[in-house]
Amino acid sequence: MKNADHLEEAYLYCKQIIQQHSKSFYYAFSQLPEEKANAVYAIYAFCRLADDGVDEVTSRELQLENLNRLEKELRLFEKGKELDHPLWLALRDVFTRYNMDISPFYDQLKGQAMDVYFSTLETMEQVEKYSYYVAGSVGLMLLPIIASTSTRELSDEAISLGIAMQITNILRDVGEDYQANQKIYLPRQEMHGIGYTEDKLALGVINEEFISIWERMANRAENLYEIFLDHVHHFDDDSKVPLVLSAKVYRGILASVRNNDYDCFGKRNAISNEDMQKIYSTIK
Repeated sequence: MKNADHLEEAYLYCKQIIQQHSKSFYYAFSQLPEEKANAVYAIYAFCRLADDGVDEVTSRELQLENLNRLEKELRLFEKGKELDHPLWLALRDVFTRYNMDISPFYDQLKGQAMDVYFSTLETMEQVEKYSYYVAGSVGLMLLPIIASTSTRELSDEAISLGIAMQITNILRDVGEDYQANQKIYLPRQEMHGIGYTEDKLALGVINEEFISIWERMANRAENLYEIFLDHVHHFDDDSKVPLVLSAKVYRGILASVRNNDYDCFGKRNAISNEDMQKIYSTIK
């Protein structure tokens, strides 16, 4: 009973992390059966720990220290010698219940390291490669849980959803990323080719050139959402509604930016609880 209590506490720890940091992901994945929802919360908690280890500190030294510590803990976990911590206790249970692959967890850490050693992304292909490591990898982490009974290979579809979500994040956070960290995730070749400069980005200029670049990336994200949604029927029956909900809610962020006249410099574009419930009512 003591072990069961500890496991329940571990999952509660992970659940509280996703509740605090992502109302949209929590709303979508809380629709899963409890065992699967808990597994998703544990994976989210790992990714959040990796992300915060980079975003919540300012010096590269501390960022690398945090990432190196997490990688060492992951290697201990891989060897079955994990730390006595709620995150690792929950993940051990997930790896026991599902046919998990450790590789995407290391890919996630590689993606965070790419942010530490960030260099401007030159092409859309580089944007998508970066997006795989920080978000497509999450799709692969979740795949054994949301496609546990499928006989079809669905890695590409899971990766497509993750990349689409990351491109959406980039398009939502253009201003914040530059103002807070001087990072530009828009492909430089696209910017130069159309005459949209870093100086204009720094000033938050929203003109035809900016909208053109933004829409090219948004269209790519929407194509990836469609690839995923066209194949969602191959995923587990109990996972389809949460998956469609998460894809459509996140895709709705693009519509929110458009509705706000492409202002992703001074406004925080998000989906309201009411809108999430409306989306849910159309698919359940």
